[in-house]
This record gives sequence, C-alpha cells and structure tokens, in this order.
Amino acid sequence: MARSQVIILNGVGSVGKSSTARALQEIAAEPFLHVAMDSFLEMLPAAMMGHPDGLVFEPGDEDGHPAIAIRTGPVLDRAMQGMRHAIAAMAGQGNNLVVDEVMLGQGEALAYRELLLAHDLRIVGLLAPLDVLERRERERGDREIGLARWQFERVHQGVVYDLEIDATAGTPERN
Repeated sequence: MARSQVIILNGVGSVGKSSTARALQEIAAEPFLHVAMDSFLEMLPAAMMGHPDGLVFEPGDEDGHPAIAIRTGPVLDRAMQGMRHAIAAMAGQGNNLVVDEVMLGQGEALAYRELLLAHDLRIVGLLAPLDVLERRERERGDREIGLARWQFERVHQGVVYDLEIDATAGTPERN
C-alpha cells in the first residue's frame, strides 16, 4: 500500500484552516478526507463544556484587550489524543487526510510526527497578524471574542513547520 499523505493545518482560530482544507480538497489530484478538530470537540458531552475535566474558556485580559484562555482537563486531553490516533489509523488504511487543528505548542506536532512516521506528513502553519485574526473573529460571530488574542502567541510556539502560509490576503485558493 502506498504511503498516505497527511497535511496538518495549524493556526489560530479564524485564520482560515477549514477554508484552506476545503480548497486543498478541490485542487488535489487524489482524494483527501477533511478531519476537523471541531468535530472531535463536538463529541464531548455538554456537561464537559465549562467543566475543569473538559474544556473551559476563561475570560481575561491581555494588553488591555479581552482574551479567552483555553483550559483543558483529562477528558478533553484523552479525546484529543484519541483524535491523533484516529488520524493515524485513517492514514494506515490508505486515506489521504487534511487536518485542521489548533495545536498549543510543539507537543501535539511531535505526537503527530511520531504517530505518522510511516506516512508522508506535512505540518503547515497558517499565519496572519493579530489585528486580522481579531477582525475575522468579530465578523464570524460564532467565536468567543478574545480567543484569537490568547492563542496568537501560543499556537505556533516551538512548532517546526514544513511550510508556512501567510493567510492574511484573500482566499485559500490564492494562498
């Protein structure tokens, strides 16, 4: 069986990961399945949202601006570890994958690299200035205002990318 291709798109919320994943599906010569981290978050029982064992969005302040810190507990941590293993299992069955993910530092990237050693893995950083991300966050209307600000300094910290894309201008097709 040929090695599967796996593209991990990492970036701050509202940078355009899902749009980029869909654009890659459209232009790729081979079929790619889109795996969204949000789909795994939606698997959590409602009681785990706002619970310290699950996922807590903690309002705060950074540099005089609203910032929403992300706090995770063991239930969410197991789910995210399971997601990475599920991605490896899907690739192991010959599926090409494009994954949109928000990795908070290098730990998750290292886990992907270890789990996907047998596959053609590319970790791609999608980057945009904070003011652009905050504007998109407000325009979307489905995000906690301040999430992009808190993630901005944390998402790319220590992550070694195979490719970095400036997602500031325009559509994923142009990037």
